[in-house]
Amino acid sequence: MWTAGAALCAGGTAVILLLIMGYVVVQGIGALSWSFITHLPHPIGIPDGGVANGIVGTLIIVGIAAVIAFPIGILLGIYVGVYGHRHTANAIRFCADVLASVPSITIGVFAYALLVAPFKHFSAMSASFAFAILMVPLIVRTTEGAIRMVPIEMREAAVALGATDFQAMARCTLIAARPGIVTGLLLALARVTGETAPLLFTAFGSQFWELNPNNPMAELSLQIFTYAISPYREWHEQAWGGALILILAVFVLSLAARLALRRQPSANA
Repeated sequence: MWTAGAALCAGGTAVILLLIMGYVVVQGIGALSWSFITHLPHPIGIPDGGVANGIVGTLIIVGIAAVIAFPIGILLGIYVGVYGHRHTANAIRFCADVLASVPSITIGVFAYALLVAPFKHFSAMSASFAFAILMVPLIVRTTEGAIRMVPIEMREAAVALGATDFQAMARCTLIAARPGIVTGLLLALARVTGETAPLLFTAFGSQFWELNPNNPMAELSLQIFTYAISPYREWHEQAWGGALILILAVFVLSLAARLALRRQPSANA
């Protein structure tokens, strides 16, 4: 009975996911075209407008966030999983869990108060900072979990054969835990790719090409939000097209994470 109930819940979740994805595909497939991906937004009434600046802005903002969050999250995960004392490690885990549960809009307000309000200037860098805060807790917990799956005897054997502790960690433990760590990194990227709330207080958006992270910058999810609340049908169609691009990007990242995770047992073996 419980197995059947669990299968029913899993099937219901899968059906809801398929319905959402199917609806986005049906609504957004008509807006997709080469011009939609490569052109800037156009005013109402002018055809062939696109979201190219939003796509490029998303890559820049998420890329900078990854550069900030990846090393911090991985190093903290290594410390908690291997070197941290019991109380210190528990404190870091608790902080990571609390930070992961903080609403993203709160992180956006924090980034606004720290990097926007004092300088009286919106910027893509402040958006990347907010995204990095959202990414770090997930990276810490997945890195710790991946390292704990590696038998400690592997590192001890490397040290017994003459390797330093750093060499044993870098060349044995991290290599064996790499699939799990990569999974965490990809999931963190997918976590922030569709976020919009922090961008309202940081990147702010732009209708033009902008490659300088110190200036306001377009971002795909922010463009979707702006188009969706507009009164124009043409922008509604473009919002669905942008949503389709975004959901495909998240789907690809999630699929890559699943493929990386499937390599974890063989790596540990």
